[in-house]
Order: sequence, then C-alpha cells, then structure tokens
Amino acid sequence: MTQHSEAATTRGAAAVEAALLALDGVSVHYGAVIALDDVSLAIRKGEVVAVMGPNGAGKSTVLKAIMGLAPVVAGDVYWREQRLAAATHEIVKEGIAFVPQGRRVFTHLTIEENLELGCLYLGDRVEKERRLDAVMELFPILHEKRRDMASAMSGGQQQMLALGRGLMADPELLLLDEPTLGLAPIIVGEVFQKVREISDRLNTTIMLVEHNIKGALDIVDRAYVLDRGRIAHDGTPDSIRESNILTDVFLGRVRREDDEGEGDA
Repeated sequence: MTQHSEAATTRGAAAVEAALLALDGVSVHYGAVIALDDVSLAIRKGEVVAVMGPNGAGKSTVLKAIMGLAPVVAGDVYWREQRLAAATHEIVKEGIAFVPQGRRVFTHLTIEENLELGCLYLGDRVEKERRLDAVMELFPILHEKRRDMASAMSGGQQQMLALGRGLMADPELLLLDEPTLGLAPIIVGEVFQKVREISDRLNTTIMLVEHNIKGALDIVDRAYVLDRGRIAHDGTPDSIRESNILTDVFLGRVRREDDEGEGDA
C-alpha cells in the first residue's frame, strides 16, 4: 500500500470527529485537470500545520477548497464536525480567515483602513477598536504607521498588514497562502516568527501553505506533503526531516512508484 493511500485510510469519520477542520476525500477538478485527488486531512484546535510540496502539487487548492473558491467534485469539508457549506463571504463569520498569496493590500487606503476591512461586517465599534488595538500590539509597525498609506510600506510591512487584516476577523482558524513569497530572506524569518507568535499568544489555529520548507518546519507542529494532488506523507517536522519524502516528491519518485504499482495490479 502506498503512503498516500495509507494516509487516506486513516482519515474519515474518526478524523472528522477529532478535528477543528477536516477534509474528507476531497477532489477538485479544473476541467480535465485534477488539482486534488481524494485528499483527507485534519487540523486540531491550537495546531500550526503546514501544507507543502512542489509547484502544481495542489497546496493552494486545499485552502481554496476550504473557502469555497475551488470546484469540489467529491468529498466534504468539515468545520467543528459539521459539513461546511456556507458561501465564501459567510465563512469568515464562521471563524475562518484567509490571507491569500501576494498580500493584496489596498494601497490607496491607510494602514488602519486596510485593517478595518478585515471586519467590515462588524457593527460593534467598541469591539472593532479592541481588535485594532490587539493587532497593533502584535505588530507595532502597524501602530507606528497607522495613518500612512499602505502604498508607502515595504513588502515585508505589507505582509504584516495582510496578516493583521486576517486577524481582524478574530478567527479561530487562520489560513495562510505562501506568506513569505517574494520577501527578502531577512524578512522571511520575521514573518515565520510572527506566525508562531500568533499561534502562541492568541491561541489561533493556523494552516500554512508554504514553499519555504526549512522555515515552515521550524515553526509548525505537523505537516502534510502533497504530490500532484495527493497526500504523499503527513507527520511531525522531525519525521519529515528524517525521511526522504521531500526529496522523493520533488524528484517525482513517489508518483512514479505509485503508477508502476497500479500498472502491476
């Protein structure tokens, strides 16, 4: 039995019941392209979990499937043991926030205005101010520049703003898509440090899609390795470091062995 099929058989009802969020047999197709193929994974409350793999493995599609932004053709997403079927714009109110790849800050607005967009649905001004204060305490640079236009920020500062805007929803689960992409190496470490700090200080559960494998493994509790839309391995950072799975996946060995096995069958 292959590693990904072993992982699939250990999921299902038991994983859903134990998880804050779970994918159960999720497949995503873009026309003839299979982006996810029978993917099951779970994240427990308080964890920081990475999803990693080479380009085209389906990492970002996992997050999009959760947020209702990808065409799921099979399987289900469960949130607090209930099937998640809310519209994308309603999922934030369920306690899930998504910080997409590329930061996407509104450069014509101030930093404070950008942050307030993270809880646009919130009518309670006192609560909004409380959240602003909490985010600015976590990111002092945002407090220092709160009246400045976002266009004046560096790439690293814009990423901090994007993280802060996600936190303005006061999420129980924060989904981060490639938060270090395009940043200078010295800034990458700061971003990873902030991700871990968000988990530790705010008790926020985090699912992190990341291409920087070494940096991600230094801060996460567990990781899933994807290979062409399937889960090739899941485990602790140490188990991944001690195995050859990343080398095998990035060199294409996992899928070749699977395909040969299926042919023999």
